[in-house]
Amino acid sequence: MSAIPETSDQLRGGVDPAPSAQPERTESIWGKAVYKFSRDRAGMIGLGVVLVYFVMALGVWLGVWATEWSDVEGPKWAPMSAEHWFGTNIIGQDIFQRAVYSTKTAFEIGLVVAVLSTLIGALFGALAGFFSGTWIDEIILWMKGVLDSIPFYLFVAAVAFALEGNPWSMHVAMVSVFWTTTGRLVRGEVIKLRNFEFVEASRAIGVAQITIIFRHIVPNTFHILLVQATIVFVAAIKSEVILSFLGLGVQDGVSWGLMISESTLEVLAGFFNNFVWASVFLFGLVMAFNMFSDALQDALDPKKVAGS
Repeated sequence: MSAIPETSDQLRGGVDPAPSAQPERTESIWGKAVYKFSRDRAGMIGLGVVLVYFVMALGVWLGVWATEWSDVEGPKWAPMSAEHWFGTNIIGQDIFQRAVYSTKTAFEIGLVVAVLSTLIGALFGALAGFFSGTWIDEIILWMKGVLDSIPFYLFVAAVAFALEGNPWSMHVAMVSVFWTTTGRLVRGEVIKLRNFEFVEASRAIGVAQITIIFRHIVPNTFHILLVQATIVFVAAIKSEVILSFLGLGVQDGVSWGLMISESTLEVLAGFFNNFVWASVFLFGLVMAFNMFSDALQDALDPKKVAGS
């Protein structure tokens, strides 16, 4: 057998030539999170149902359907039929159109409260965390403690009375209370992040503190803000239903809470359509958003994402 010829590199170093190294493809944390979320069947089902509700709300916003939700066009307590899919209420209004229109009300309240409370919580939480142990942190923590100590529905009633029937009183009360949890979570994360090397490097080169907070630290808390916004969205919808039932919620329009409140006398009279369909629509959106929120929280968990 003839010997295999040796190359000059092998003769000099006595080491086999290494194959050409292939650059490894590194996937970002957000890419891993998207992949993990897409593999969660319950989360994808929840997202699909939420999108269906959003399309319904979008159609109401654009005036495509549910434009006659306030019209009195049917008999009292009409049964379900081709003309009135869910029947009519005590004054002859179509329950189906009112239930669909209430989807728009739910998304309006949920989005407004979720966005504003998340922004305020991010602002105060970032300031408290970065200046932890100073008078700024003490004032913000005191504000959180005061707001958390007041019973929620009593606080809403006080705000509604102070604003004298303003239709935004419920939103103001919810935002004033719901930002505290977001602020507490962001504060804890910022306390951890402010000791990282990239923050120390920014300080060393003279970057302003406000720039460090809102350009370098807050973006690294986005996973917390996103999950917390979905949780607040659901909490706002459920709170609106309870407040509307108590007469402290929606004042200009209709919502599932108002439909349930209106159905009190109807249930006593043996007519359940208004109560049942408002409850079904509410349960469907809240359950779907909870499934979506849980899957999103798992997908954005840094420990789980980094380990996958």
